[in-house]
Amino acid sequence: MTALGKLFRTTAFKLSLAYLVVFAIGAGLVLGRVAWNVKGLLDDQINSTIEAEIKGLSEQYAQGGIRRLVFVVEQRIRQPGASLYLVTSPNGQAIAGNVIELQPGALEQEGVIETTYRRDDDRTTNHQHQALAQVFLLPGGFRLLVGRDLGDRENLRHVMTRALFTSLAWLVLIGTLGGLFVARRVLQRVDAISASAHEIMKGDLSRRLPLSGSHDELDRLAFNLNAMLERIDELMTGLKEVSDNIAHDLKTPLTRLRNHADEALREGGSPDVMQQALERVLDEADGLIRIFNALLTIARLEAGQAGGEMKPCDPADILADMVELYEPLAEEDGAHILVDAQAGLSIMANRELIGQAFANLVDNALKYGLTETARDISADIKRVGVMVEISIADHGAGIAVPDRARVTDRFVRLEGSRSRPGSGLGLSMAQAILKLHGGELRIEDNAPGLRVVLALPLIDAQVRHG
Repeated sequence: MTALGKLFRTTAFKLSLAYLVVFAIGAGLVLGRVAWNVKGLLDDQINSTIEAEIKGLSEQYAQGGIRRLVFVVEQRIRQPGASLYLVTSPNGQAIAGNVIELQPGALEQEGVIETTYRRDDDRTTNHQHQALAQVFLLPGGFRLLVGRDLGDRENLRHVMTRALFTSLAWLVLIGTLGGLFVARRVLQRVDAISASAHEIMKGDLSRRLPLSGSHDELDRLAFNLNAMLERIDELMTGLKEVSDNIAHDLKTPLTRLRNHADEALREGGSPDVMQQALERVLDEADGLIRIFNALLTIARLEAGQAGGEMKPCDPADILADMVELYEPLAEEDGAHILVDAQAGLSIMANRELIGQAFANLVDNALKYGLTETARDISADIKRVGVMVEISIADHGAGIAVPDRARVTDRFVRLEGSRSRPGSGLGLSMAQAILKLHGGELRIEDNAPGLRVVLALPLIDAQVRHG
């Protein structure tokens, strides 16, 4: 297909053509209406002139009879102008005037009529003129015709007709060229978007649709599509990371599971030995199930499919439940969970998911934040602007600044924690839960120790009336 053919087939050109047709019809109606109004105005002026002249000539007839009327008519026809006069006898014979022939039956009609006629200077030709005239019946059977030639009106009609067709011709020309220009500009942008889309379909998910900066509908469409591509890229990257993490981080527990099963088969013998081997296999299997469940939950959270029912709730109540759950475990380790929660704050959240995020942070603090001299964990809730911040802090070894950006990734376990139980998914799940609720997770220094802050937005009513 040629470049010009592509332009003609574009939606932009077709829309321009449709607008051109609409504008042409509108222009035709406007000019037609103007011509009709001008014609009516001219007819009204002619009628007024005719009536005034008939009135004046009637007065002349009343004053001097037919002779006086004929004398005045003969004087008027010698003057330049478009007025027509004809005085006839009772038998229809012309007595005076500048009209030598009328349309048959014109003198018998009453009121203003439009008729054809011939003038004195048309004796050598058969040329017919159009006139607007009125016949007045005089006493004694005489008739007086007064009219005006319609040549000016016809000339105006021709001028308006030429103006209409000339305007339409220019409108079609300019509209076509403008449509081609607009279509070419739109086609260039669409081709650029199509080229980028083609590269994306080939697998380059980092490619984005171009923006012109005009903020028009194509820019808004491209912006939204880019946001969608960004989201798809994040999900694909997350899927790849999950696949890589499963391939690497689950290899060890799967290997242990196989070794335990192989050891049970090789040793055989005593039921106690078999029982212990099967218990180790079950423990490894349960651990793997927990890891897969956590991965599935994170994937659903990141895809926005695990929100459940969102309703107003007080984060202090949720934190109190989690502390009550973990207090016995903390006491076994000789630790204490110190709570300082501002009550009366309200967030729109899924209570179970927020509780899971709190539980993950408290569990991490108990596992990695206790030292020989520092056995306390702080859990605080306070309002900061339009957000509520929940912080879980300890006085342990903390996390180095370079590592804080990656500890929320799946299966990331720092060197100091590899010897302790865990899968490296706690912070990943907490961050996914916060993102689902429109909040954020921050990792800060507690000097010494670590503080993990969960920031969640307060509900609208709380923000307005707080």
